[in-house]
Amino acid sequence: MKLISGQKLEFSGKERLVPALIMAIINCTDDSFYPASRYKGGRAVEKALAAEEDGAAIIDFGGESTRPGAEYISLEEELDRIIPVIEAFRKRSGAPVSVDTRKAETARAALDAGADIINDISAMEDDPEMAAVCAEKGAAVVLMHKQGEPRTMQAKPFYTDTAAEVGLYLRNAAERAKAADIPADRIILDPGIGFGKSLEDNLIILGRLAEICGRDYPVLVGLSRKSFIGEVTGRDISGRLAGTIAANAAAVMGGADIIRVHDVREAADMARMLYAIRLRSKNWSFFS
Repeated sequence: MKLISGQKLEFSGKERLVPALIMAIINCTDDSFYPASRYKGGRAVEKALAAEEDGAAIIDFGGESTRPGAEYISLEEELDRIIPVIEAFRKRSGAPVSVDTRKAETARAALDAGADIINDISAMEDDPEMAAVCAEKGAAVVLMHKQGEPRTMQAKPFYTDTAAEVGLYLRNAAERAKAADIPADRIILDPGIGFGKSLEDNLIILGRLAEICGRDYPVLVGLSRKSFIGEVTGRDISGRLAGTIAANAAAVMGGADIIRVHDVREAADMARMLYAIRLRSKNWSFFS
């Protein structure tokens, strides 16, 4: 999966013996659910550079919160929040840049500014122009499953069979992307932990990740400090680091290739430990 000249993200299948890649969350917002993740302007650039130093392989900038209850913001506001940050970061780093957006025009501007990946929580369904923009620009794409919209998605989500329904949606999303001329080797799948999911749904996804996502595409998991961790541990957002590390370790053992996190250094240490164990183990996965 080539992202920028001279750099690659390698995903060679289920026998790949490398740690999961760390994607650092840099929220250029006022209202993302974890207050400590909010940075704007120069502070966002400095935080991204620090995350790279701490072990992030990918920097994920976002200008619009998609927390439960969040509303859309205007195109102009989203562009004002992230484009100067991407341009400034790109002048100082060659690290792969992802942009968390549902808007095709934001994606176009971000890719023109130096971004490499479009991380679309709607799997390119919210904006009918998104797939064409990503194909035209040669972007890699993250296709995520969600049930409903951020504003209402946690209002009693329901599945008859969580694993089967999420897996089918992701397979169909990948086929839609390929039909829009996005190459298969530029597609990443995300089962959407916390996006229209109950506690039980989230735990099912983590336990059946390989079954849900398969191994045809790299898998991204984003669960950092989310509410289901609080439901299990009884901790508020500030106290969910240990639960996040445990859940991310389960995701990596279950087949995740990329983990999207707020706490980069801790996640990188976890991935390195799993790598060291894997090199000496005959049985990698916790889950059958």
